[in-house]
Amino acid sequence: MGVVYLVEDPRLQRKAAIKLLPSHLLQEPDRVSRFEQEARVASALNHPNIVTIYDIGQCEAGQFIAMEFVAGRTLRALGREAVDCGVVIQWSRQIAQALAVAHAAGIVHRDIKPENVMVRDDGLVKLLDFGIAQLDQRYEDSVTAFSTAPGDVLGTVRYMSPEQARGERVGAE
Repeated sequence: MGVVYLVEDPRLQRKAAIKLLPSHLLQEPDRVSRFEQEARVASALNHPNIVTIYDIGQCEAGQFIAMEFVAGRTLRALGREAVDCGVVIQWSRQIAQALAVAHAAGIVHRDIKPENVMVRDDGLVKLLDFGIAQLDQRYEDSVTAFSTAPGDVLGTVRYMSPEQARGERVGAE
């Protein structure tokens, strides 16, 4: 839904990642709503295994989400090399912990795939991209909640649960 750039924050003198929703997509209200919801959802989750959101805004290039830069590699990149089983278990635990925190907050990620999980050089895992997250009933009256219509299928087919592939509501179970 956006393009991610590595930038240097001149005020804090640190690297950051900027996810940009290009200006031509600003004419599509559902894209803009989902993009804003992604930032709000991820920023509501404070956990070491979930990417930290710094800011959202708009500039000439489009709407943006400023977030922590995670120096490391995706699980996709790491899957191309031999990895010790114990290390994979450690990564899996961290992913499960991040998902448990999200689920406790009423948020189902719905796009867990190797490209959305970063592993830092020190082994810390970071869950990224809450762009198609589903929110539970406690968010129904919230202006930030953007629901998927019954029957709509969003996500990466290869990694979907059967319920998600059928366009049904998914849960933390």
